[in-house]
Amino acid sequence: MAAAMASAAERAVLEEEFKWLLQEEVHAVLKQLQDILKEASQRFALPVSGSEGAIKQENFVLSTSGSCVLGMKTTSSHMFVSSFKDINLKMPRNNQLLHFAFREDKQWKLQQIQDARNHVNQAIYLLMNRDVNYQFRTGSEVLKLMDAVMLQLTRARNRLTTPATLTLPEIASGGLTKMFTPALPPDILVNFYINLNKLCLTVYQLHVLQPSTTKNFKPAGGSVLHNPGAMFEFGNQRYEVSHVHKVESVVPWLNDALVFFTVSLQLCQQLKDKISVFSSYWNYRPY
Repeated sequence: MAAAMASAAERAVLEEEFKWLLQEEVHAVLKQLQDILKEASQRFALPVSGSEGAIKQENFVLSTSGSCVLGMKTTSSHMFVSSFKDINLKMPRNNQLLHFAFREDKQWKLQQIQDARNHVNQAIYLLMNRDVNYQFRTGSEVLKLMDAVMLQLTRARNRLTTPATLTLPEIASGGLTKMFTPALPPDILVNFYINLNKLCLTVYQLHVLQPSTTKNFKPAGGSVLHNPGAMFEFGNQRYEVSHVHKVESVVPWLNDALVFFTVSLQLCQQLKDKISVFSSYWNYRPY
């Protein structure tokens, strides 16, 4: 009702404020978003070959889980881990310690990190994909842009906060199993994933189910973490998980990235709210 009773002078003031919002504040917010997301993107940057200074190696000790001791070395540019080059896995087996490492000729990358990086870069592209002197003419144009940017940021955040559910055959047939030297024995499966700001590694010890014991065979479905007793079939052989070892380590730059995503989403929403205030005035029609 207050908007309907506004005088012509008040309307002129609102129109000037809205014009200033489109011409000045929107661009200031877009610039702020670009700066924040460029920082976020750097957290996912791959090491550049031939860059100044030697590539730093960061070591993450993924704690211990009972008798399972695991550790890892990652390729890092500054503080920005992007891929995994070496991993050492030691666990008792017949009173012996097994040692595995990534093959020298391979570099395995977490798909979650690759996807999150791609979504961040797409958000940056959306923010910068216009002439430097471009002027927004309508609030709906700004809302459409904010929705598109927020969609990419939400997808980036979700890739880090929501690990994929995999079946045990999917883990067994995944590329990770072929990355080790010496090769993993058939009774061990490993899986990496990101959960929020943590790098998680799960090691599954298996035992073969004999034909006489498979009458109650019930294959397990997809899960982030499978429990002992889970059964599956792979390569014409049926297995049961006997032991599960899960270890994790906080990766500081992942926490930075999540903070950047949250701040950016808040800025987008705040700008949308300001646009909506004016839109509610322009769309108001008295009875």
